[in-house]
Amino acid sequence: MSLQVLADGLIQGSLIALGAAGVTMTYGTLRFGNFAHGELMSAGAYAALVVVGALGSVWPASLVTPDGMTVTIALGVGLLIAALGSGLVASVIDRVVFKPVRDRGVAIAVSMASFGVSMALRALLETIFSARPRYYSEDLSIAWEFGDVRIAPDQLVVVAVVALIFMLLGWFLTRSRIGREMRAVGENPTLAAVVGIDVAQVVRATWLCGGAVAGAAGVGLGLLVQIRPSMGAELLLPMFAAAIVGGLGSLRGALLGGLLVGCGEAAAVAYVGAQWRAAVSFALLVLVLMIRPAGLFGRPE
Repeated sequence: MSLQVLADGLIQGSLIALGAAGVTMTYGTLRFGNFAHGELMSAGAYAALVVVGALGSVWPASLVTPDGMTVTIALGVGLLIAALGSGLVASVIDRVVFKPVRDRGVAIAVSMASFGVSMALRALLETIFSARPRYYSEDLSIAWEFGDVRIAPDQLVVVAVVALIFMLLGWFLTRSRIGREMRAVGENPTLAAVVGIDVAQVVRATWLCGGAVAGAAGVGLGLLVQIRPSMGAELLLPMFAAAIVGGLGSLRGALLGGLLVGCGEAAAVAYVGAQWRAAVSFALLVLVLMIRPAGLFGRPE
């Protein structure tokens, strides 16, 4: 594998890993795979686009200026609004759709409901913004050369932001009270309630955090590709593959799984053909499940 292919894989894999982190947080606490996670990413990307459009005349959205690489205020504010907005949307969806279904005790029905939410969110985004591709900035990003490797400033910013978010998530889940309660509810919700943990509050916090991570991932994805209503859904298979390969419920598993899937996809595009990209996620998923069904960092239930 050439250095350029490896760099491309790490860049793509970092975004897959961040999306998988939201998937694995939701599953780790609620034992539920949310198939609308990709649309939450798309919603975050569009929320940031609206902010950039509103503030762009004051602070341009381009990451590249004549003075070098700068992360503009408009895009930074857009990232925060996207994370908060996606988190709130996820919380509302759980309250209105998932909770009534979940309370009936039919687990598969919640997953089926998430398919409906996915289609409804995508249709809503198309209605509001149309299916026409959008961009945060029309300015061209000139790639920097590091020997034989070419990397755009936008890509470096995305990797740095993903690394920062993973560090914050690691601290949140291990050091904060609500983070520890989320892990306890994931282990045994009945016992967690017995010892005084407010399970309903933990569920709300899980959706808020998982949705916020999805929104942030959507902004990063929007920087590297066209912003479209279906952009998040197109990353759904790699995200679920990364979460399962790493071990559902494991944050470090999501990170490693995302990087593995990203590097595999980059290698497939470079050496086999872009049409085989999706097959890499599926093949890696099957291979890991055959060897270690719980995933690399998962624990058998």
